[in-house]
Amino acid sequence: MLRAMRVTAVVVAAGRGERLGGELPKAFAPLAGRPLLLHALEALAAAPGIDRLVPVIAERDRPRLEALAPRLAAVPGLAGAVVGGAERQDSVRAGLEALGDAEWVAVHDAARPLVRPEAVERVIEAARRTGAAIPALPVRETVKRVAGGWIRETPRRSELWSAQTPQVFRASLLREALAKARTEGFRGTDDAELVERLGVRVEVVEGDPENLKITDRWDLALAELILQARSARSTPASAGAERRRSQRAAGEWSP
Repeated sequence: MLRAMRVTAVVVAAGRGERLGGELPKAFAPLAGRPLLLHALEALAAAPGIDRLVPVIAERDRPRLEALAPRLAAVPGLAGAVVGGAERQDSVRAGLEALGDAEWVAVHDAARPLVRPEAVERVIEAARRTGAAIPALPVRETVKRVAGGWIRETPRRSELWSAQTPQVFRASLLREALAKARTEGFRGTDDAELVERLGVRVEVVEGDPENLKITDRWDLALAELILQARSARSTPASAGAERRRSQRAAGEWSP
């Protein structure tokens, strides 16, 4: 059923990432020796509900993407890259225009390289029911609305969630939202905000705690630790134990 949705992922990777520092644009910054963009593409490709992947990059980064060609060749469903715009919203629009007749679109940030397939599938399933869905996590700390150095309001924490990507929509819905924002000169902080402005309700599903957004060097360090923890969970010893459990269940192995 999920496969029938024909979901195309637009992976936004055109930003500079000044806060990350270094000479490379954020999407090409290395994480465990591989660019963030490659991690993000592989993570989405591992989700059964994603059929096609369209990276959106800056024109200046074409040589960098071409240098990754041998690695990208192993990513299933990868389509040709699209050149983005000056703002993230422009890049999403460029990616959407390249989709042709795709009915569903998942917009994901290359700066979120560690999203897991099960989280992607939760969002796709919710969007199938409602037309628009995002992953998010409840805010754990008290949030203050501040102006001029003074607290103006303390919103109820129980109502605050931190949005993630991929965000999944009917492609026609997102096209309409982008067109409205462009006509009105509105810039949103994520795609769901644009869809909300149409008066459309967007469902929120459980996000992925490991799906952090890489903004600075601290985030990169944390992402490295997450990858190390994942590797430890899938060591040869644990893989052997899993294999023995399967063999025992099939009557092929005994201690």
